[in-house]
Amino acid sequence: MFKTNNVTSRIFERQIRTPAPGTSVHSARRFYENLVPSFTIYDVECPDHSFFKFTDDGQYFVCFSRNRQDLIVYRPTWLSFSCKGEDCDNNQELPPQVKRFESFFTQLYVKPLASCNELICKDFFLYMESNQFGIFATSTAQIQDARGTDGAILGVPSFEKITIHLFRLEDGFKLDEKVFHNDCVNLTHNMGAFLYDDLLAVVSLRYQTIHILQIRDSGNLVDVQAIGAYCREDDELFINSSSQLAGNRGDLVDNGTNHDQPNSNNSFLSGIKQRLLSFIFREIWSEETDQTQRVQCLKKKFYFHFQDYVDLVILKVQFLDRHHLLIKFGSVDVGASRNTDQLPAFFAVYNMETTEIVAFYQNAADELYLLFERFCDHFHATSINSMYMNFISSHSNNIHALEQLKSMKNKATSISQFVKKMLSSLPLNCQSMSPSPYFDQSLFRFDEKLISATNRPRQSTDHPIRFNSRRQGDILKFKIKTGPEFGSADGRSKKYSHFLFHPVWPLALSFIQPSLFLPPSAVNIHFRR
Repeated sequence: MFKTNNVTSRIFERQIRTPAPGTSVHSARRFYENLVPSFTIYDVECPDHSFFKFTDDGQYFVCFSRNRQDLIVYRPTWLSFSCKGEDCDNNQELPPQVKRFESFFTQLYVKPLASCNELICKDFFLYMESNQFGIFATSTAQIQDARGTDGAILGVPSFEKITIHLFRLEDGFKLDEKVFHNDCVNLTHNMGAFLYDDLLAVVSLRYQTIHILQIRDSGNLVDVQAIGAYCREDDELFINSSSQLAGNRGDLVDNGTNHDQPNSNNSFLSGIKQRLLSFIFREIWSEETDQTQRVQCLKKKFYFHFQDYVDLVILKVQFLDRHHLLIKFGSVDVGASRNTDQLPAFFAVYNMETTEIVAFYQNAADELYLLFERFCDHFHATSINSMYMNFISSHSNNIHALEQLKSMKNKATSISQFVKKMLSSLPLNCQSMSPSPYFDQSLFRFDEKLISATNRPRQSTDHPIRFNSRRQGDILKFKIKTGPEFGSADGRSKKYSHFLFHPVWPLALSFIQPSLFLPPSAVNIHFRR
């Protein structure tokens, strides 16, 4: 129960009272009810950069040059200034110098990241907190009508070169890189890659391969496994040796006259697809005990949809733990469409050690939705070394988020469509949510239509965004407004806004954009004065 909003009293209470076991961090986070952004500097003088995000530990602020060639990293620093006189209180105006971006951030370095024919993927960045490593990506221009090559699927665009870069953020030293040639990886909002501890999964859409890389402490990217055409390390050797043996036997029969036969490799389904089909077959087989009913069931559920299953492609993947992957299958149209709620998709849980599919769901499965509702934190699969990402509010760890989800479910006109919409976010994008305590729904209540832990541009509003206390009678704790109280001359041009919250400090940046494709027209800094 909330007892006082006096910081001194709460510090004294912390000294004399020990929190319940396992709740010390939650108790400490309640101090943020007293430490809130209380002041805003509008229209800050900023360098012409593309501002991206804070690292999860708040040590670095990652930016890119506007031409998408250079990496620029800042260190957040707290505002400091001096005043002369006896009336130095919160009512005194701040000096003009505080309106500069450099008053809150210190530039550490500028490093070239992209080559002359490549551009930085400005929506992609993963942070390895334990080593303070940053993972970036660059790519050449997209080739829409790419020629079909051996092993590539049709309908997927190609990039001549995609490079994954590993940097040490402390000094900007490039440690290693991984290059994909004539391939396609969906790098928008980290969709095509997932980082779990020291393992990085990268999905090749064009060649339907999940590349598992390990990031060593020395800073090397090491290929661990490639899941797709083959599932085990010796699968390719076994198939090639079998094909060679079959070819030798054929030569003995026809004396080498039959040279028009296609390569036997092309007649095989990929390893991951064979695992998927065999799992579906066994699941349908075990539904019936009577042999006649079993055959009819297989005809109706398996053989009738066999080609549909064969045509499924890997769209997205995430780690559930170090040994299990959640893989999303669908059609090529699903990967290219923005609205995937109405399109059929399937989810499979794959064990990398046994190379087996252990579960398979459709995107309207109530069983999967219940698992997502009750155990949402397991789908986030945060690193065991992450201090801040483990406290993101979800409907499986926060009663207020759960009530909000149930309210949305009760208002839905169709439960099946609601389930599809909720499951369309799976697999979850890696590091896509801010761990800021001001998005902790056990502490603050706010309108998620206007602002949320997910960093996305939203329709701007003329009204301030209110953050109310959850535990103190829903009173206003602070508010964030993207423009001065009495409006501004360019108020009509403001259409979109997005926010970047520091994961630890009472500090946030708001960006006003005239459109989604133009740079910000104004940058505001919200902080505790």
